[in-house]
Amino acid sequence: MDQEVLFGKVLDAYRAYYNVKTEDVEAPFDAEAVFAGKQEQYFLMHSAKLAEVQSNEYVYLAKRPVLREEELLSLCEAAWERGTAQVRPNSNHKSSDVTLLLLVPELSEEVRRAASKVKYSKTYKLGLWGFSNFRVAVIESASGEAAFNGQGKLLKPLVSEIYHTEGGK
Repeated sequence: MDQEVLFGKVLDAYRAYYNVKTEDVEAPFDAEAVFAGKQEQYFLMHSAKLAEVQSNEYVYLAKRPVLREEELLSLCEAAWERGTAQVRPNSNHKSSDVTLLLLVPELSEEVRRAASKVKYSKTYKLGLWGFSNFRVAVIESASGEAAFNGQGKLLKPLVSEIYHTEGGK
């Protein structure tokens, strides 16, 4: 699959539930997507609220003609910093995760190893005000092969679905 076609399919997959932004996105990213979820529990009527839970996800997408380990680590750090800067923890906050999707024509073994070792996480007020985890997926556009970190393995179904609908992987 062509890198631009893959980029479009990834954006389409996120548009269903996320606010996707492709214009005026600050470098080094080509697109951003934000999900903000809020669940409330009531007792008989809205005025008797029992609980409120907020969950967010900040997704950053980038296309690269070539990706080396140093640039991967730099992009991971930039995404983590930008995503966690948007977190507003409070007693109703459950999670605010940060995701980085990188699209490359060829996935090197060096990048595959480096991606699997990336780990960022943060708790707020010892976890009482929630947490943030970091996910990264580096996707080879031609084959659909992908490298993930530990948290990023949650993105395998997304990658698989994008390639499955194309008749590929």
